[in-house]
Amino acid sequence: MVCTTQADAELDTVSAGYTGRPVLHDVSVRFPHGRITALVGANGSGKSTVLGVLAGLLRPVAGTVRAPRRPALVAQHTAVPTLLPLTVRDTVNMGRWAARGGPWRRLSRHDRDVVDRCLSLLGIGDLATRTLSALSGGQRQRTLVAQALAQESTLLLLDEPTSALDTSASAAILRALGDARAEGTTVVHATHDLAQARQADHCVVLRQGTVFAAGSPEAVLSPDVLHAAWGLSGPGEAG
Repeated sequence: MVCTTQADAELDTVSAGYTGRPVLHDVSVRFPHGRITALVGANGSGKSTVLGVLAGLLRPVAGTVRAPRRPALVAQHTAVPTLLPLTVRDTVNMGRWAARGGPWRRLSRHDRDVVDRCLSLLGIGDLATRTLSALSGGQRQRTLVAQALAQESTLLLLDEPTSALDTSASAAILRALGDARAEGTTVVHATHDLAQARQADHCVVLRQGTVFAAGSPEAVLSPDVLHAAWGLSGPGEAG
């Protein structure tokens, strides 16, 4: 069952997965409203599945999902086709479609102002007329984050938003997430970067589709917890 709320996003005894491949097992976890939560765990621990459930893209087989309507999900830039004849502005404009009732409605002055603000926030205003195929990976990722912010959702979900990006692109995205939090947006991002996870307000450590630990980064990102969560091999700084 899926419920909508303006309070904390939450999974209550949720089990979910894919045909023939269960991933999450009886997961109960809370994502504090207006805060940044980092999802941490080894590959296959369930981070992307948690995001899919929160986004409404994956229906749980059991349990309850409590989340705001129309969450904004940012996939990794490598999952987005670059051959589509779309400019950066076209892509960010798409973030306003839901608010306008569909792509056939012209953007209002307010919509255009929102798009301009998001382009500026991610430092890609000067790229507005360039096509996605002409962008670097970091520029594409910043474009996708700008598109998500343009939705003005109260829940922003990101799957490893700074993976394989240079320092400049990563810093721009992290600043944008901080600005979103300051405006009351709940941010949940999956990451392998423990340094970034330590900058979050809240942290959830997953292991084999279950919640291994949850709380402040100081409490749950200790060497003992991380060593146990990743198994005997240990996570390393990059996960």
